Amino acid sequence: MNDNKIIVKISEGLGNQLFMYANAYCLAQKYNLDLFIDAKSGYYNEKHIYPFILDNFSISSNYAKEYEIFNSATKNIFKKILIFSDRFKKNKRFFFENKDNNKKSIFLPLILDSRSPSVYIDGNFESEKYFIDYKDQILSEFKIINSHKFHNHYYKLIKNNNVVAISIRQNRYSERVKNYNSTYGINKSIKFVNDTVEYINNAIEYITPKILDPIFLVWSNDFTNLDKYFPKDKFVFVINDNNKYLADFYLLTQCKYHIVGPSTFSWWGAWLSNYNNKICIRPSNINPSNNSDFWPESWVSI
Repeated sequence: MNDNKIIVKISEGLGNQLFMYANAYCLAQKYNLDLFIDAKSGYYNEKHIYPFILDNFSISSNYAKEYEIFNSATKNIFKKILIFSDRFKKNKRFFFENKDNNKKSIFLPLILDSRSPSVYIDGNFESEKYFIDYKDQILSEFKIINSHKFHNHYYKLIKNNNVVAISIRQNRYSERVKNYNSTYGINKSIKFVNDTVEYINNAIEYITPKILDPIFLVWSNDFTNLDKYFPKDKFVFVINDNNKYLADFYLLTQCKYHIVGPSTFSWWGAWLSNYNNKICIRPSNINPSNNSDFWPESWVSI
């Protein structure tokens, strides 16, 4: 294993992947370390429902070698042994996001002064405070490769009008296999949607007088029954059939006005929008993250 490097474990969906990479990228810059991506350890287990997708972005880092990662049950047992022995060492190899007993976190940067030459970073780090000092570099790292493929009619609509992006996530607590038929998961998901819709309606009232002839575009992972909240004569549903995940995300980043939904996907779509004087609205009472510093302070709270 080469010396002086960070290996960052990437997992979950796109929004989480971006947070994980952004934090590790800035740590590498701060401590003058080479950054390597572990794109496998977070996905070998069948419980994970999302694919690794960062390879579609202009990231500058390389990938960790097979012998450096823990992408199997056997390797994970070995990892646990290494983590345990790490507790007794002055120079640590493993660094995790700081959380309390309820798995809640706040912005608390990792201090890598006492470290081994090669270190592993693991955690979500869902706050811009971890990487805001390197914003320009992050904007460059997170440009989508061959984004011209997504210059469709929605893109033209965004570029030629005052489009307000609305994001709503359905099935948040029932999309995983273990909760798919769970009454608790389904009911919790329904409440989450209802709370999100209430927030969106309040945000629409706030932003409408501020924009000339706004056009409201709606993004969602599932459009089932959304027309009862957002009638199609007043809202445009962004339905991408080709490479939906990336196409949706790219189009979000092209918008200047955002009613940001409570999801990391929507968060990054708004954050990566590089317009001057953009407006980003976020919910005051819905935080999809365990990090209390999830929402940027500059965004309008509704």
